[in-house]
Parts: sequence; structure tokens; C-alpha cells
Amino acid sequence: MSALSDADRALIEAAADAIRKRYRYDWQEVGAALRLRNGKIFTGVSLDAYLGRMAVCAEAVALGQAVTQGESGIDTIVAVRHPAPDEKSREITVVSPCGACRELISDYDRAARVIVPGPNGPQLVKISELLPNKYSRERN
Repeated sequence: MSALSDADRALIEAAADAIRKRYRYDWQEVGAALRLRNGKIFTGVSLDAYLGRMAVCAEAVALGQAVTQGESGIDTIVAVRHPAPDEKSREITVVSPCGACRELISDYDRAARVIVPGPNGPQLVKISELLPNKYSRERN
């Protein structure tokens, strides 16, 4: 775990800005932003669907944009959740990636760092800390 830099806080704000602009209750509730090692930033929002298993996480959308542009080398990624209309708190908060996104992030860059919620606010961890014993096709 390590403290957030100004660039990390800006990445959280990029994810928050993406979901603020595209929030739609029960359709787009999570925003994500990833920064590549070359400094480029890509954002995405979750894509919900009537058939739940068809939903696509915001992290995958952001990663897909980077890959579509021929980019690679994830430095840091973060996801944030927009509150529902009936929630008292109106604050957009950092959320941990789901298990599938952890696998996806690790598949595309095993050195990636992830901003996750911590006891004292958002914190930075390595993807390997979130996904010990990573699945591999290779035989041990």
C-alpha cells in the first residue's frame, strides 16, 4: 500500500467526471479511469443490461478504449461509484474492482496498480495484492 500522488487523485477525478457526465440510474453507475505508463488516460462507464450477465464493467470499457487505440502498459486504474438517487450521501466513492476485472487487469498488465478503498480513504495497491494465486494457463 502506498499514499496517493496528485496524479492518482487526478485519476480518481477523471473517473468521477466520466460517471457524472454519463450517470443513468440502473444503467451507468460506475466510472473508471486508467493511466498508462506513457501518461495517457482512458475512461469508461459501466454498461448495464436487462440480462445481467451481459453487463460490462467500467474498467473493461476503459481498458477496451486503450487497447483499441493500440496502447498498453497500465500504470494505475480506479473505479468509482455514483450514488443512487435515494441515497443520503451524494458522494462519488472509490470502489474495488470485481473479481472478473481483477483477472482482466492482471491479464493485461501484471505490474498494474489499483486505487481501492482503504480504512483512511483511497489507497494504492498492486493488482497482485488483490489477486494472489492468479490463474495461469502455464503448468507449474
